[in-house]
Amino acid sequence: MDSITSLQNPKVKAYNQLVSSAKERREQGLFVLEGLRLVLDVVRSGRTIKELYFTKVLYINNTDDIEKLISLSDESYEISDSVAEKMSDTKSPQGIFAVVARNDCDNEIDGAGKYVLLENVQDPANLGAISRTAEALGITGLIVSGGCDVYSPKALRASMGALLRIPVIETDDVRMTIEDAQKRGMKTYASTPREDAESITDVDFSDGVIVVVGNEANGVTQSTMDGCKNSITIEMTGRAESLNAGAAASIIMWEMVKPINDKS
Repeated sequence: MDSITSLQNPKVKAYNQLVSSAKERREQGLFVLEGLRLVLDVVRSGRTIKELYFTKVLYINNTDDIEKLISLSDESYEISDSVAEKMSDTKSPQGIFAVVARNDCDNEIDGAGKYVLLENVQDPANLGAISRTAEALGITGLIVSGGCDVYSPKALRASMGALLRIPVIETDDVRMTIEDAQKRGMKTYASTPREDAESITDVDFSDGVIVVVGNEANGVTQSTMDGCKNSITIEMTGRAESLNAGAAASIIMWEMVKPINDKS
């Protein structure tokens, strides 16, 4: 096993490019993880660790876990504390990093499933929080179009690994995705703060369904709104005009999985 002590090492530079560039991640077919919990999670998800980096202190304190990760990684490197600081995207580096194969696949939408489609959601914290809630509530999967990169380090941290465990389907054409779902008998809803939309508490979410949650500032695009069969809204009695995308998605998902006889 080799060691890396120079901040100018090509491996360090390549890793930092993957941290900062969604384009680089797509072109290389790779993404990066930081932190022991996330790296262990990615192994459990069946993905391949191409490169593993860790400090001596991290190894001493977590020898069994690191030995397991070394055995499952294509390449492993012990790094100095200064290199760890250079590679870190957090304020308090744990001292372990991984380069992972994206392992993209064309997940087919389950016509009987319950999906949230995120259109141009920009904030990685929102994407991460939505994925955690989706996993916790048993949502079938997420469909993501535009906005924040699913493999953004910040989104992966915010998701606490949920983005690696639940099905995430990426699409460049929301309208076509919706039309294909409708041809398969799925219900499609666009979420909106408009008062003339159907109240979410009155909606029957049984059978296959896709609900679209839009961009934090602009909401669901008009084209997508037109493509969905129905529009729904979360009725609010307070003075706020709208909800944060993450909060709105959480409420929507809760309503999607509630038994029909619980709705009033």
